Parts: sequence; structure tokens; C-alpha cells
Amino acid sequence: MKNPEGEHAEIDLLLETIYQRYGYDFRSYARASIERRIRLFLSNTGYPSVAEIILRIVDDQEFTFHLIHYFSIAVTEMFRDPLVYRAVREKVVPLLRTWPHCKIWHAGCATGEEVYSLAIVLKEEGIYNRATIYATDFNNEALDRACEGIYEMGKLQEATRNYQQAGGKGSFSEYYYARYKAAVMDSSLKERVVFSSHNLASDSAFGEMHLIFCRNVLIYFNRDLQHRALGLFTDSLVHGGFLCLGTKEDLHFTDFRDQYEVVDNKARIYKKKNWP
Repeated sequence: MKNPEGEHAEIDLLLETIYQRYGYDFRSYARASIERRIRLFLSNTGYPSVAEIILRIVDDQEFTFHLIHYFSIAVTEMFRDPLVYRAVREKVVPLLRTWPHCKIWHAGCATGEEVYSLAIVLKEEGIYNRATIYATDFNNEALDRACEGIYEMGKLQEATRNYQQAGGKGSFSEYYYARYKAAVMDSSLKERVVFSSHNLASDSAFGEMHLIFCRNVLIYFNRDLQHRALGLFTDSLVHGGFLCLGTKEDLHFTDFRDQYEVVDNKARIYKKKNWP
């Protein structure tokens, strides 16, 4: 790649072209992360420069989507950070039970492992049948994998320990069946889940949510985009609704801190105050 100044300008033009041509807005993603992923794309595809990529994406949608997939951070696993799911069981579910129906938005759901983890918690706590989970991501390829609910058997075997630490009430093996070398999540876990495309950088809020999960996504945004996403979540939550962030993310240094009370600081779970 070119000198730092030229490289920076080319990346700006690349991100602007993607936004203007296809509507995907990565201009406010954390710069260091975007640059690393562009370099990885260049290395893997053999393209000599960002300028060459820009020329290609103008008229090649399939190529552009291939590049966009590099910007999607699909690092996830079943019951990731078990303490979070235990806190949901103990501190969130009792209040979710007080609503006749609860709506949950899982933003940035990637390939779906954490969506199924949450579905299992709700099922074991007896409120799954009166919940609707809206699982969203901008990466349609990841969403397709989430809809399928098919994962490597080895990963699900590793997830058993996480499930137990999260307060699991049964056997984790009850929630999937083996097919060749893969594990297929039980179809009942999909009955209350709606998978759909949504981009936190450009799309609008979901209304009247009782719980929003957005874990380990904001760390890849710059401050402006973090503010936008938190604004979407705040607008989408009912008063008394819950926001669950990643364990490396919190509201303390944001403009929204006064609109929430801390439910579990370690698990990064917050409750929207009844009055702003």
C-alpha cells in the first residue's frame, strides 16, 4: 500500500464509494480495524492497491459484498461470557416475566450462536413462548448461517462448559442433534426468532423492545457511531427495558449514562430509567 497520507485518502474514497453505491456505511467504523481488514483483503485477493479495489467495486456487486464480509466481525460462541447469561437468568428474566409479551432485539448477531444461547435461557426460564427475538446483522452471509443453525460439532462440545457455568438447567446436548460432523440446533429454538438485515450505521430504530443485546460490536465503532447506536437502542427500549453490552463496553463515558441504572456492572447490563 502507499504512504500513510495517500493510503488514508484512498480508504476514505473506498468507504465513501461503498456507501454511495450500495448503502453500506463503514465510514464511522474504528479506523484501525477497517485498515487491518482492508490489508487482509488485499493480501488474500492479490490486489495491489486500494485504488484497484475502488475501480472494481463500482460495477461489481458480488465483489463488493465479498469485501464487505471482511468488515464483519463474526467472533462469537455459544454462551460467550457465561456470567452474562447467568445474570440475565437471575436479574433480567424475573422482570421480563412481568410483561405479557417481551420483545428482544439482538443487534449484530453474527452467525447466531448467542441468539440460540439466549433462546435456551428463555426456554429454561419458561418465557420463550411469549417472547419474540429480532436477530439482526448487516452481513447477509452470517445471517444465512444463523438461520441454518448448523455449527461445527467441536465448537458445541466446547460450549457445554459455558452452558453449565451460565446456570444451565439440563443437558446442553438436548438442544441440538448431530448430522455427520456438524451439529444442528433444535428447530424449537428458531420458532420465536426473526432473522433480518439491519445496519446500525444507517438504519432506524426498532420500537418497544424490552431487552436489547448488542455485545462486542460497539468496540469496532468510532465515538460518533457508538453514539448513534446507543441512541437507537435508547429510543427502541421501553422504560424499564434492559440493554446488555459486551464485557469491554460500558455506558459510563457516554452521553446516555444518566438514562440508565446499572443492573450488573461486570456483565454490562443496564436498565433504562422510567423517566429520562
